Amino acid sequence: MSAAAVTGPVVLGIETSCDETGVGLVRMAAGGPVLLGHAVASSQDEHARFGGVVPEIASRAHLEAMVPTVHAAFGHAGIDPREVDAVAVTAGPGLAGALLVGVAAAKAYAAAWDVPLFGVNHMAGHVAADTLEHGPLPAPALALLVSGGHTQLLRVDDLAGSITEIGTTIDDAAGEAYDKVARLLGLSYPGGPVIDRLAADGDPAAIRFPRGLTGPQDPAYDFSFSGLKTAVARHVEQAERDGRTVDVPDVCASFQEAVVDVLTAKTVRAATDLGIGTVVIAGGVAANGRLRALAQERCAAAGLELRVPRPGLCTDNGAMIAAVGAHVLAGGGEPSGPLLTGDPGLPVSTVHVG
Repeated sequence: MSAAAVTGPVVLGIETSCDETGVGLVRMAAGGPVLLGHAVASSQDEHARFGGVVPEIASRAHLEAMVPTVHAAFGHAGIDPREVDAVAVTAGPGLAGALLVGVAAAKAYAAAWDVPLFGVNHMAGHVAADTLEHGPLPAPALALLVSGGHTQLLRVDDLAGSITEIGTTIDDAAGEAYDKVARLLGLSYPGGPVIDRLAADGDPAAIRFPRGLTGPQDPAYDFSFSGLKTAVARHVEQAERDGRTVDVPDVCASFQEAVVDVLTAKTVRAATDLGIGTVVIAGGVAANGRLRALAQERCAAAGLELRVPRPGLCTDNGAMIAAVGAHVLAGGGEPSGPLLTGDPGLPVSTVHVG
């Protein structure tokens, strides 16, 4: 049976928290949300020359891309807008202007189709993306959420409304550290994919970069990557002072090993301490090959089930927002009111804005 043939309410999801305009269509079935189709338009290339996302450019790009991306998503799903039963949209966290574009579009579509509107949490969306590939998430589950702006450990009891943060970064997020190190090395933006690619030709043991917050008195589940970024900068500066050529693949491999070592070690420790048997890795950095490999190795050794969405569902997309909306709708959540707006600092504990 095709995904479109499965019965259940259809949710349209809109994601505009940063530099990708994502639209997805999901049908909530008895066995969990089923992806019907989705489309993503990225303004990444427009930001590359600045070495990072420029909020005003992102907002304008969302305005230009919204309608074509909605049309593309419906084309991929092979359904008609009259089949949509609800609209879900990222209400936060994210860039203020970018969020407002998505919320305004979602309000318009919900009003035009006379269906309920759900403002949902971007971070919950990343976790919910896994259910589109691997089915319902056991409760509780532990999620490691790693992206350009966030690095968090989350206890997930219910994707419709019960997510608790148990650890977070105190400074740079993992993806942010990748971008900053790439800039130090003269590499292109975004830094994650290029560092991952170059690291394959380097020696991860060539340079012993520090592992932040891993001492016996440090917070067990929190993260810090600012010191690691500084250590890479000092290594590069010292090499230049000494007249040595920086071995970029070795630096990339050693830096990446330090990041994924800390991420996976703290995740396994948290799952073991809390007695949680299922680990989900989500967010843009979850597409990183070395992170996926080391997480699989360490989770298997600890007797933990590891779930990681395919790379296309790790980065920002509308399907993950539709998936959260489908869970909220199925759980009887109250629709968002007409005063719904974007909240750049929306906490992950607020899965949906009722």
